[in-house]
Amino acid sequence: MKTLVLGASENPERYSNKAVRSLLNHGHEVVPVGLKEGNIEGVKILAGKPVVEHVNTITMYVGPKNQKDYYDYVLSLKPSRIIFNPGAENPELEVLAKAKGIEVVEACTLVMLSIGNF
Repeated sequence: MKTLVLGASENPERYSNKAVRSLLNHGHEVVPVGLKEGNIEGVKILAGKPVVEHVNTITMYVGPKNQKDYYDYVLSLKPSRIIFNPGAENPELEVLAKAKGIEVVEACTLVMLSIGNF
C-alpha cells in the first residue's frame, strides 16, 4: 500500500518527518510531498503537486488554511482514505472526500502505526 505524506519536511522535529520514518520502519511504501524538495531517510521529498499513481492513503500534515490549494490535487489522486492528523482536520475537504467515496479518518498516523491500527 502506498502512502502519500502531504506536508513532508526534512526537519526531523516535524511530525510529518516522523511519520515518514515510522511508515518506512513499518514497511510501507511512502511518497513524501512537501513545499520543497529534500529527502528523509533516503526517500526523496517531491515538491509541488506531483502525479503519483496507486495512492492508497494520504496522511495530511498541512493545516486547513493551506489545504484549499490542494483540494483538487488530493481528490485527483483517488486515495482510498485520507488521514487528517491533529491540527489538519478540515470539515470542508472531508465532505468533498466522502462525496467521492474516500474514507476519512481523524487520527494520528504515528499513534495508528504504534498500535498496529494503520
